[in-house]
Amino acid sequence: MYQVRIAVRGYELDLQGHVNQAVYLQYGEHARWQCFMAAGVTPDVLLGAGFGPVVLETTIRYLRELRAGDEFNVSCAFTWGSGKTFQVAQDYVRVDGTPVAAVTGVAGLLNRQTRRLLPDPATRLREVAKDATLLGL
Repeated sequence: MYQVRIAVRGYELDLQGHVNQAVYLQYGEHARWQCFMAAGVTPDVLLGAGFGPVVLETTIRYLRELRAGDEFNVSCAFTWGSGKTFQVAQDYVRVDGTPVAAVTGVAGLLNRQTRRLLPDPATRLREVAKDATLLGL
């Protein structure tokens, strides 16, 4: 499982003084891209391959507040099946071990020319990754 450490910045807060709900999606996106890039699946590699990841569904379960200056880790765990989609589970956990949020999603790989999901995204990513183990492959 891959994880990224993030510190909450003041401009990410809402009027209640905690992280705005939309920012949780940005944190998750950041962690997923960091994971892909650590696996060698960079934007340039994806452009060359003619496909890219797309998020089809996201659910956020808020467990605790995040406030300015809090540091936390966002993990990425992928579950691969036999269809055109895969699952992504991300846990947001403060550095002291306190769970903050759980984000789950469904994603796929979009063919950039046909604008359709590719079959067997696990095989496609395994072919272009330098370290597919970071993607659970």
